[in-house]
Amino acid sequence: MAQSLEPLVVRHTRRLPAPQGSAGKGAAAARQFDAALTSVGFKLSAELFERLSGLSEAAVVHTAKRTLHTVSRMVGDHVRHNAYFIDFPANVPDTEEFWTRCVAEALGDPAARQNVLRQLARGTLDLLSLPAYGRYQHTYEEMLAAQDELIASAGDRVTVLHLGRDLDDEVTDLYLALAGSTTPLGEDDLRDLKALAERCAPGPQPESIPVRENRAVVNEARLGIGADLLLDTVTDVLRLACALSGGDVTLQEPTRFRALSRPVRRALLAGLDAVVAASPAKLADVHTHREPFKRLGERLHPHEYPRWPHAAEVFAVARGEREARSFESRVEELLDESDVRGAVRLLKSAPGKLFRALDLLLRIAADQDERDAVVAAAVEVAPGVSGRVVLSVREHLHNRARETGEPRIFVNRRGRAWVTPDYRPPVPAAERDRLITALDAETRRRLPAPDRLLIDPEILDVALPLSGRATASGLGVLPRGSVSAVDGDQLRFFVYWKEAGKRTDYDLSALLLHSDYSTDSWLSYTSLKAVGGEHSGDVTTAPEGASEFINLSLDLVRSAFIVPQVNIFAGEGFDEAEESFFGFMLRDGEQKGRPFEPRTVRMKSELRGAGRVALPLVFRREDDGRWRAKWLHLYLRGISAANRVEENQVSVSKAVRALVAREQLTVAYLIDLMSGGTTAVDLWDGGPVPDGPVTYIGLERPEGLHPDSQVITPGNLRDLIPG
Repeated sequence: MAQSLEPLVVRHTRRLPAPQGSAGKGAAAARQFDAALTSVGFKLSAELFERLSGLSEAAVVHTAKRTLHTVSRMVGDHVRHNAYFIDFPANVPDTEEFWTRCVAEALGDPAARQNVLRQLARGTLDLLSLPAYGRYQHTYEEMLAAQDELIASAGDRVTVLHLGRDLDDEVTDLYLALAGSTTPLGEDDLRDLKALAERCAPGPQPESIPVRENRAVVNEARLGIGADLLLDTVTDVLRLACALSGGDVTLQEPTRFRALSRPVRRALLAGLDAVVAASPAKLADVHTHREPFKRLGERLHPHEYPRWPHAAEVFAVARGEREARSFESRVEELLDESDVRGAVRLLKSAPGKLFRALDLLLRIAADQDERDAVVAAAVEVAPGVSGRVVLSVREHLHNRARETGEPRIFVNRRGRAWVTPDYRPPVPAAERDRLITALDAETRRRLPAPDRLLIDPEILDVALPLSGRATASGLGVLPRGSVSAVDGDQLRFFVYWKEAGKRTDYDLSALLLHSDYSTDSWLSYTSLKAVGGEHSGDVTTAPEGASEFINLSLDLVRSAFIVPQVNIFAGEGFDEAEESFFGFMLRDGEQKGRPFEPRTVRMKSELRGAGRVALPLVFRREDDGRWRAKWLHLYLRGISAANRVEENQVSVSKAVRALVAREQLTVAYLIDLMSGGTTAVDLWDGGPVPDGPVTYIGLERPEGLHPDSQVITPGNLRDLIPG
C-alpha cells in the first residue's frame, strides 16, 4: 500500500519521498538515473541527487525503476506512439493522392478487388474497406528506424524532481491538502483522495472539510474504521451512501445503490436522525434530491429501526407523505410577488445563496432604494461567504460589463459546454462597481500578508482554480481560462487512445480560424496538408492503442486561431475507453526526432469528459505575432457517430469565441491584493533565489529555496483561494 502511494505523491507534488535503503556509493547509479530522466524531460534536484548518492547501488536502481515508470506515465511515454505515415511529418501526401493510392493497392489485392469494384460502380467508397486504410502498415520499430534522432535543445522541457520527506509524512500532507481544499476537486483528484483517506483516516485530520464531495470520501474511510462521521446536512448522508456504492458523490449522475450491511445501514440512519433532530428545517433539503432519497430508503429499511424516527421523516418527505417547505420555494414566492426587500431579508440567512442571486436581484429591483438594500445586504454577509463564491461572483460581475447579445458559455461539472447569446438586461453599473470594490476588500482581508513574495512571471496569467473541475489531470495542465506563452517554432498535437471493448476511432483535427472566428482551413484525415501543417494519417481502430499527430510550423500559419480538437468518429466515449489523452509538444525549427518525444511535451491531459468532441485549448496569435495558448477543457455534445471538423466548425467557433472573450480572475489579481502594505515583491528570472524564506508562486519550484519557504505551483494553486 505504501509503495502504491508514492507515484501519487510524485504526480501531485513533483517530490520524491525520501528514498530508503542501505548506505553505499550510489553516485554512478544516480547519474545514470538522472540521464534516463532527462530523456523524458525530468531531472533530479541537487539535493535529491546527493541523497541517492549516499545509498547503495541496488537501492538507487530500485528507486529509479519505479520513478521512471511514474514520470513516463505522467508525460505519456508509457505507451508506443506510432504514426500512420512512417516518416511523418515528412512526405505526407495530399489527401486525394493518398486515397487514390489506397484504392490502387486494393484493386491489386485479390481479396479486396471485387468489393472495391462493386463500390466504385455504385459511385461510393467506404475507406474502411481498403486494406491499406486506417491500419498501421509498419511496426513501431520500423517507424523508429525511419526517423532521425532528436537534437537536444535548450528549449526542451525540464521538470525537476525534488527531495521529499518520508513517505508517511508526504502522504499525510497531501491528504490534508486535498481533504481540506476550499475548492471542489476534479474526478481524478477525488479518486486520489479516496486512496489517501483509506490510509490516513486514523491519523491527523484537516481543521475543516468545506467541500461536501471531499467530506463524503473522507466519511467513507471513517466509517470503515468506526470513527465518528462528519455530517451536518441530510445530503451529507446521501453523498456518503453514493460513495459506499461506488457512485457519484457530486450527485450529478444517478447512483445505483448497493445492498448495505446492517452496521452500515445503522450508521447512515443514525446520522440522518441526528441531523434532523438537531435542525428539523434541514428536512427541506430532501426536495433537491427526492428520487435518490427514495431509492436510498429502499436500501436502508428505516421502518426496521423505530429508535431513529427522525431518519424516517427524511424518506417520508421524499415520498411526498410529509411536507417540508424548501428555502428556495420561499424565496421564489417573494420574488413572484416582486418583494425584493423580503427576498433579501430571507436570503441573508443563507449568505452563499444571496451572493448567487445578486445578479437577478439587482436586475429586478424597482428603484434605487431596493438596489441599495441588495448591495448593503451583500456587504453585510460577505464575511460569511466562502472565498470561492466571493471570487466567482467577482469574476461574474466583471464580465457583466460586456454588451448585451454577446455569447454566453455554460459549462457543467463534466466539462460539457453550450453557448447562447446573453440577452439579460445589464446589471446597473454603479451597483456593479460598488460590489466589485467590496468584494476586492473582502478578499484582501482574507489573504495572508507574507513578508516577501517571489513570483515567476509565467504564472501571472494563470486563472484561479475556483473549481478543480475546470481543469484536467495531467502534466503541465492549467485551469480553464489560463493563458500561457508558446515558445517554439514547431507546434505538434497528439492524441492517444486504447479501446476497451469495441472498435473505437478518434480523429485528431485542428480548426484554423480568422480573427473574426470564421473558418480559414483545417487539418484532419480529410485534409492531410494545409498551409504550415501536416496530419500524421487516420488510424481507425485501437485494440493495442493508437496515436495521431498534427504538426504546425507556426511561422507559416497565417490564421489568428488554432483550435485542436478530438472527434469521436466511432466507438467508445472518452470516459469509456481504456485510456485516452491529448497533449502538445514544442520544438525548435532544427529539431527532428520521433513523432512523439517526451522531453518536448509541454502538456499532456487525460480525456475523460462528457461529449463526443473534446476542445482542450486554443492557440491565439497576438498583435506582436507571438502565439499564446488559452486553456478550454471543454467538451461539445456532438453526434453519436461520425463527428468531423467539417460539421462542427460552427459550434466549435462559438465556444472558442465565448471563452476567449471571457476574462478570468488570475493569479496576478490575487498577488496585487496581497502585495499591499509591507510585502516585498520580486520577480524571479530563473537565477539564484533569496537566502531567506519567501512565499514563492510560479509554474515550477526553483532549486535552493529556503526550507521554510511556502511554495505555490499549479499542483497546489487551490491553496491561494481563501476559505
